[in-house]
Amino acid sequence: MELKPTITTLVTGLNFPEGPCFDTDGKLWFTECKGGCLTNFAEGKLERLATGGKPGCMIFDAVGDIWFTEQEDHKIRKYLRREQRFEDVLDRVAGDRLKRPNDLAFDPAGNLVFSCHADGRTEPLGYMVSFSRDGVAKVISKNKFFTNGVVFSKDGRWLYFAETYKQQVWRAAWDSTRATILEEEPFMQTPGPFGPDGMALDADGNLYVTVFDQSRIMVAAPDGKIIETIMLPVKRPTSCAFDPSGRYGLVVTDADVGCVLSIDLDRKGEKVFFR
Repeated sequence: MELKPTITTLVTGLNFPEGPCFDTDGKLWFTECKGGCLTNFAEGKLERLATGGKPGCMIFDAVGDIWFTEQEDHKIRKYLRREQRFEDVLDRVAGDRLKRPNDLAFDPAGNLVFSCHADGRTEPLGYMVSFSRDGVAKVISKNKFFTNGVVFSKDGRWLYFAETYKQQVWRAAWDSTRATILEEEPFMQTPGPFGPDGMALDADGNLYVTVFDQSRIMVAAPDGKIIETIMLPVKRPTSCAFDPSGRYGLVVTDADVGCVLSIDLDRKGEKVFFR
């Protein structure tokens, strides 16, 4: 079924926006990958925080600090908002330098999981990494074609992640105690030639998948069946997130026009976990 909700452009003139999320005060944030900044939008105004690199996606922890992937310097970094300073968190796994960390999410126990796409468009170079709450990093899935969006189910039992250049979303049984995947299986597919990018879950467990270069969001039920498609007025959606306050509905970042959209959906998003 194709949905035709009201779609509003919140802000434009952005430089490859990604990773929309909301802080504990309800303010909308996102990265500008090619602009080298973390950006927030409130009351019609933009504020930019220069990172000095190429940030991929971002999330918040429980005290309001920002965790983000740094693709140019191949790191996980953190911005301590109270101290107004950046901090490097992780740049290696199993002794090897990270390769293009991309998207990231916390599980309910505070373990971090992130994708490293490693520019694996024509070769299976992409992989997934867990960084446990006690500071242990390990590869938990590998041999993928450009790993991308990451999201956890509300109960923490399932990890979803995107493999863009195979047009595949994976679902993996998750063990938070050991911060690892127990098993993984194909969950849904999207059109090509690119594929799924960033994702979000609603309160009913339905998965919203942005399809890069295809002007759409595909919605899959918990069993993986495609139940809805939302066509967009932009070509290259990169990610999406539900506004916890409901004000902006589902927000979507787009790399083609360089904008953020607000989709009027009378639905709530799933809880986002904090470390």
